[in-house]
Amino acid sequence: MFIARHDLIYNNVDRLSYGIAVIDIDGDGQFEFVVTGFGYANLALKWNGRGLLDCADAVLADAQRQAIAVAAGDIDGDGIEEIYIINSDAFSRPHTHHDRLFGLHEGHRTDWFDQPEYTALANQHVGRSVAVIDRFGYGRYSFFVVNFGAVMHLYELDQQFRLIDAARMARVNYATGGRGVVAAPFFGGDVDLLAINERGPNLLFRNNGDGTFTDVASDLGLSDRQQHGRGVTVLDAQDNGRLAICYGNWEGPHRLWQWDAQQTAFQDITPAAMATPSRVRTVIAADFDNDGNPELFFNNLGEPNRLFGRRQGVWVELDIGDAREPDGLGTGAAIADIDGDGRLELMIAHGETAPQPLSLYKTPANANHWLRVRPLTRAGAPARGATVTMVSAGQSRLQVIDGGSGYQCQMEPVAHFGLGQQTHVDELIIRWPSGATAVMRTPAIDQLIVVPHPAVDDDAIL
Repeated sequence: MFIARHDLIYNNVDRLSYGIAVIDIDGDGQFEFVVTGFGYANLALKWNGRGLLDCADAVLADAQRQAIAVAAGDIDGDGIEEIYIINSDAFSRPHTHHDRLFGLHEGHRTDWFDQPEYTALANQHVGRSVAVIDRFGYGRYSFFVVNFGAVMHLYELDQQFRLIDAARMARVNYATGGRGVVAAPFFGGDVDLLAINERGPNLLFRNNGDGTFTDVASDLGLSDRQQHGRGVTVLDAQDNGRLAICYGNWEGPHRLWQWDAQQTAFQDITPAAMATPSRVRTVIAADFDNDGNPELFFNNLGEPNRLFGRRQGVWVELDIGDAREPDGLGTGAAIADIDGDGRLELMIAHGETAPQPLSLYKTPANANHWLRVRPLTRAGAPARGATVTMVSAGQSRLQVIDGGSGYQCQMEPVAHFGLGQQTHVDELIIRWPSGATAVMRTPAIDQLIVVPHPAVDDDAIL
């Protein structure tokens, strides 16, 4: 499946890296791979037409910290995403350096938590993952931070534009063995939160529609309390317009959960080969070869990575090619069409037990078609948490604009559909966290479509 293109990364030296996110760090409309550094500088790898060159400014690079997770979201509604970076210099005790919440204003990058009025608010515990959610549908995002052995945080701005921790009022202030997290509308409406945990049950926070949440994981059969979760992702596993959940358990059976026929609970549909335990970190769902079928990538630490694909309705293990990395110390991974050719690139970070360089993989060029959709908020920022449904030939395929997934990572804010030899799409249905929807009839294929938020929160025909 994959061919190595590490040569496209300039100055790709051995380093300890963890999380990766795909972010437009400077508001120029071009996305970068932001790679955290554990005792090394954070990187912002921008495509310059020939390769990936680090363009991180000194503030974002933050070379003296030990960063492990990263996500972006527009917390203040100005159209430019803020960047949250979890720093962790301890396994389970309070750490020395607080997390970062970087904002960009008139070309200057600053850390919100460095402001005197917010210093005490900063997370001092051992965070593991972060994702963003627009819990009210206003186009202003909250950063949901899961800690290991300490309460969760939900950082957002109040009505006076003051930074607060809203976890208690939102009823997500649980203390768990926090690991992976993903934000998605599991019930078809407001955006919900799923936290995959270690040494305790998973939590699925259902959005009550008023900004508060209720944990329903046990009711839906998702607790999995005996396992040690890591990376998590969501996908339309059966082309039925419903979200399935896939996550990896550290040295335990991996899970692929699908709604039952009555949509009253999730059922485990994991094939035996996929369930086989591994030292898993990040899990990614994507159509890497644009054949119209999803793949699931399992990034492992110190043992070979694995790739599964749905072929003729059955999930089978695929030849992963160069991305097998039998000696790779995988810690995080993310995907993006960073060079704009309609095929996804896969970047893998390494570290934890020894420094290793980053990896970059592509799939061989083919004749398969594709379609990419990037919804925007009212302010023009990525509409993370929005959904895009592609309808064609009697089938509906659903994707969520990623707010944070994998493990300590965040994918590009684009719905990427492989079409195979299909040349016609009936319609696209875009739904924002605000509840607004837009329908695009018979869009042209082999292109990226940028979709602004409708002027009002009603259906729109584009």
